Amino acid sequence: MDATIEQVIRSRVGALLEQPPASLRVEPLAGHASARLYVRVRSSSLRSVMVMVLPPDARASEEASKGEVPEELPFLTVQRLLEDLGVRVPAIHEVALEDGLLILEDLGDVTLESVVSGASAEARQKHYGAAIDTLAFLRREAELRPAPETLPWQRSFDFELLRWELDHFREWLLEAHAGAKLEADEQLLVEESFDAIARRLAELPRGLTHRDYQSRNLLLVQGEIAVIDFQDALQGPLVYDLVALLRDSYVELTRPEVEGLIDRYLDAYRSLGGTPPDRDELDELFDLQTVQRKLKDAGRFVFIDRVKQNDSFLPSIPASLKYAREALGRLPGYAPLHAVLGKYVPELAP
Repeated sequence: MDATIEQVIRSRVGALLEQPPASLRVEPLAGHASARLYVRVRSSSLRSVMVMVLPPDARASEEASKGEVPEELPFLTVQRLLEDLGVRVPAIHEVALEDGLLILEDLGDVTLESVVSGASAEARQKHYGAAIDTLAFLRREAELRPAPETLPWQRSFDFELLRWELDHFREWLLEAHAGAKLEADEQLLVEESFDAIARRLAELPRGLTHRDYQSRNLLLVQGEIAVIDFQDALQGPLVYDLVALLRDSYVELTRPEVEGLIDRYLDAYRSLGGTPPDRDELDELFDLQTVQRKLKDAGRFVFIDRVKQNDSFLPSIPASLKYAREALGRLPGYAPLHAVLGKYVPELAP
């Protein structure tokens, strides 16, 4: 970490915690896909805070989104929104945008991923059940208390954004990584199929969507699910966050586990007064969203490696492609797309 940035962090946090700056322990955290840097700062009294070091263009989404760059930092907008809805998020201790810093509550390192890795089926069910209940609550509360004047209501998973994510797969996984050179008829089939997927998902009713509601972005804090990395929240289909959680590239759930958790989501959402799609329709939409999301994830991991020089996400590509392959196998209408993609990417082969 740059010495000047560390000095500023020490000065800011020292004043906040009423501690000598030199006495603080500054611990940069690794493993993030974004340009933001996270730093844990501990005092001699064992009190700690989390510092987000912002990149110069922090107000813009790192992934494609339309519209003008917002006036307020999206993290601040969405944090306030989720907190008002009753979702557990890190509190903001200090906003120091002139120094490119946000000083946040330290919620610890106990992610859903770390808790369920190697855990019993009963423990996995318990913790994923809590995550599902939180997701249903977030979605329904936002429906009951919409905030159309805020950023998450002014951007959405429309056709263009969903299609951009599929192009991200084509550019980075299919072409750059796999070296595919499609024939003209194959190129047309892929383009038309991607159009159809994006169009179908874009036609679905939209609601507040976290956009990356997965095991590394959910923390367990005193038995409660806390949500982080929410700054890209927008309007999207109900199945998007479900796929992000249940077809996670970092924790693989069995099909029976997924089926049971979808049932739990429907029950929780319905108990809160929501009206979900029927189960057969939801299963089809879940698979279609899985294809869209996991192809995009696979491409994104290659992009992060080649553009950001961060190869830590490459091991998650096989799981992403496996999910997409399985979902395509349950969508007979997309068998021609499945065959073409499998021709160039063996992990996708029928």
